Amino acid sequence: MTAKIQPCLWFNMNAEEAANFYAATFPNTRIDATHRAPEDYPAGKKGNVLTVEMTILGMPFLLLNGGPQFTFDEAISFQVATEDQQETDRYWNAIVGGGGQESMCGWCKDRFGLSWQITPKRLTQLMAAGGETAHRAFTAMMDMKKIDIAALDRAVGGVAK
Repeated sequence: MTAKIQPCLWFNMNAEEAANFYAATFPNTRIDATHRAPEDYPAGKKGNVLTVEMTILGMPFLLLNGGPQFTFDEAISFQVATEDQQETDRYWNAIVGGGGQESMCGWCKDRFGLSWQITPKRLTQLMAAGGETAHRAFTAMMDMKKIDIAALDRAVGGVAK
């Protein structure tokens, strides 16, 4: 069933590859349907994958094989709230280690160019605390690529990073 609203992600003819990567990386993720061209069209042939409907972390998405005209940038990212360092590491390592790219403050890109924010819930809690706690957590985070929960806790506790 098609969702009332869902993100449509434009891929350069590798939507099916991306769908398989996301399905292997995230829990509560599945490929719901693959739709193929019923006939030849200007950019492809009959039988080519046009779209993939999928659920990523419980949220519906449509992946479109649109071609090279448009690419992802950091203006759109998907934030994944993680429970602990193990979950943070698993997602980060899958995305970056699978041909992706590290960035700062928990941001990374997968090999398809899509930006992700792998954000431990602990960071969100520390930032929501406000005051000196938030200041110390924020300062520590600004020096990190992948978020290190133990380093955040040390920073908030007044221990050097």
